[in-house]
Amino acid sequence: MYAFLADAVIVLHALFVLFVVAGQLLIMSGCFLRWGWTRNPIFRVLHISAILVVVAEAWLGIVCPLTILEYKLRGLAGQATHEMSFVGYWMNRLLYFTAPEWVFIAVYSVFALLVIGFFVFYPPLWRKPGVSH
Repeated sequence: MYAFLADAVIVLHALFVLFVVAGQLLIMSGCFLRWGWTRNPIFRVLHISAILVVVAEAWLGIVCPLTILEYKLRGLAGQATHEMSFVGYWMNRLLYFTAPEWVFIAVYSVFALLVIGFFVFYPPLWRKPGVSH
């Protein structure tokens, strides 16, 4: 059961990464293709918040809580982090890279600047109460 939960956590982790990366690609596409939904304030605030959490964790040296949870569940399942199911193995291969810490901080920070730039120059559409479109 714990192994299954660990796999579920890593799939959730992969979906979070997909939301951040694909979300930005969709926002940039929406800017140029005039897709109105890419200016949805809930989507945009969730998106910018997600990358800012990642950058804060990197700058502060905090291990992602999803990673901690996955490893804890693997331990409870009697697995080492390299002894995992097919799903767990491939999700780990996609999510975890070996590089110096400064590389991750730089990549996350540059990506966050891109997200912030689009948030400022292609902002969400905030609707005033009582105004309908």
